[in-house]
Amino acid sequence: MQPDNTSRSNQQGEISVREIFYKLIDWWKFLLSKWLIILLIGILGGGVGLLMSYIKKPKYAAALTFILEESSSNPLGAYMGIASQFGIDLGSGGGGGGIFSDDNIMEFLQSRLMVEKALLSTCKVNNRELTLAELYIDFNEYRKGWQKIPELANLHFPPNAKRDQFTLKQDSVLGSIYERIVKGELEIEKPNPKVSFIAVKTVTGNEMFSKVFTETLVKEAVDFYINTKTMRNKISVDRLQGQADSIEHLLNRQTYSAASVQGFNINPAKQVAGVTSELALRDKVILQTMYAEVIKNLELSKIAMTQEMPVIQIVDKPILPLKKERLGKAKALIVGAFLFGFLTVIFLIGRRILRQILDQR
Repeated sequence: MQPDNTSRSNQQGEISVREIFYKLIDWWKFLLSKWLIILLIGILGGGVGLLMSYIKKPKYAAALTFILEESSSNPLGAYMGIASQFGIDLGSGGGGGGIFSDDNIMEFLQSRLMVEKALLSTCKVNNRELTLAELYIDFNEYRKGWQKIPELANLHFPPNAKRDQFTLKQDSVLGSIYERIVKGELEIEKPNPKVSFIAVKTVTGNEMFSKVFTETLVKEAVDFYINTKTMRNKISVDRLQGQADSIEHLLNRQTYSAASVQGFNINPAKQVAGVTSELALRDKVILQTMYAEVIKNLELSKIAMTQEMPVIQIVDKPILPLKKERLGKAKALIVGAFLFGFLTVIFLIGRRILRQILDQR
């Protein structure tokens, strides 16, 4: 009995494979019978693609490459313990990493904060100063669709406008522009994972916008990055600078005071004047010592802040005229023909399957 079951299952398997093979041949013959329809529609698709290559406006690509280098160590480590006893913060002594590593800065460049800062910056077009957001709306011809919408008809992004005073509609429009740029027009990548090169590329339908937006986006991100990176040391420097200025002012006053007391102390018999002179000189020495210590700590903090500051060097930047990116005629022809032909095959197969199901009923 067992050999019979085995042979029967093998026979069923052979029949199934054979049926599949015949089915494939049947579908192939069916498609061959429709070759003329597929060919004509494919030619039509190629024509549509070719027409699109002529009609579609070219886009301009602005590419900027910069290198981000952070110090791997802090040479002031020996002074940190001493400085901390006086309440002086000379930094962590660590290198890069953190939220602003070269990997995270790629995401930071695409953040809404940075993109909006770039969009609200200004540029000159035809001797007229306007924001990049306003320029983006103009060359994309958004206002043609806004004419029938009262809330958007007079919507503008004037130069030097305060971001916190924007209306809800302005926020919404700015948000939609941000989404469109980040999802389809802005590319940020590392060409070589082994090197800290970061490439920023903007592709839009306006040459001026692509160039200025790319440069401004990188500038805003770099400025924000450096300010954030050095903020802690800057606070220490500002505090020490304030202390140094105050002690210097007191020292100057005490110097004049000691000099005046000494001038009145010509006669040694005047013991009271002698005590006053001694006190003035003592206060002056104390202030001089304090001033020297504060100045020393101030210089150490400035060195630490310089050490914390990353080196960001622009390697390549966009230069007019920008490179045009447009759909090539040969590529448009091939893609259009293939797409229309493929969709025709799917349609014919689907229609035949539907007819077979209806016939079985």
